[in-house]
Amino acid sequence: MNNTVILSSDACLGHFPGPEHPECPDRLIAVRDALTTPEFESIPWRHAPMGTKEQLLLVHTPEYVKRIETIRPKVGYVPLDGGDTIMSPGTWDCVMSCVGAACLGVDMVMKGEADNVFCATRPCGHHAEPDRAMGFCVFNHAAIGAAYACEKYKLDRVAIVDFDVHHGNGTQDAFYHRPEIFYASTHQSPFYPGSGARYETGIDHNIVNVPLSRGAGSDKFRNAMTFEILPALKKFNPSILIVSAGFDAHRKDPLGGLSFTDDDFYWVTKELMKVADECCDGKIVSILEGGYSLDGLASGSAAHVRALMGN
Repeated sequence: MNNTVILSSDACLGHFPGPEHPECPDRLIAVRDALTTPEFESIPWRHAPMGTKEQLLLVHTPEYVKRIETIRPKVGYVPLDGGDTIMSPGTWDCVMSCVGAACLGVDMVMKGEADNVFCATRPCGHHAEPDRAMGFCVFNHAAIGAAYACEKYKLDRVAIVDFDVHHGNGTQDAFYHRPEIFYASTHQSPFYPGSGARYETGIDHNIVNVPLSRGAGSDKFRNAMTFEILPALKKFNPSILIVSAGFDAHRKDPLGGLSFTDDDFYWVTKELMKVADECCDGKIVSILEGGYSLDGLASGSAAHVRALMGN
């Protein structure tokens, strides 16, 4: 049994982008409900602190950080990217708690206080680029966690693996010219946001993209991981692994077009753990990304955390 810790904050329920928006507080409630059943009662939960501006600036530009802080509303809504990404009065505290969770997760696994950590936070972050919001994402929590690991612990090999249905354009953009950070993604293509082609390989082949066609399920996903991403990850030999854990590739998801099952999320987590065990003593920080079927998000998250626990 692994020493798995879950980080979360009630502030992550305070971001409300509108009554019909799919990135709703109910997403986090569904995940919490799934992870507080008797099966998971041995896992400690810790409060995610607010992140800092210094942590934001590891990835985001000063101009962008200042803009987001300045325009946050006291009432009503502020659209950031034409309507997909919307700030409400609770958004700033929410996204800063996401940043704090990612960085605390890194601290915990680096200091040996946890074998692995799951950040049960929202909204997602992997579309947020250094200088702009995109696709429901304000700040890029996974990217910040990776940059924080490099900065604080002087690591020269940090990896991020992303199995969200959408390509993490923001994460790729942040690290395209930083060979010390590896980013690998499976994602539906063609699909939003339009990035993630195979030829996008980074400055030193530190980017690995494996696009999947609409309708792809277990076989194509597992082949992509087994023959492309996992060997590249193992060769990179990271000192810590960050997981962008999106569950919108689930067959139940209304926004995606892939057909993954709970067993796929359990399997990929186990396979990533094997590489992490070999390369970095199992140090994994997993950060919740997308997932818009409440049922698929809940069961997928449970399968993921079940694997992290060692069950």
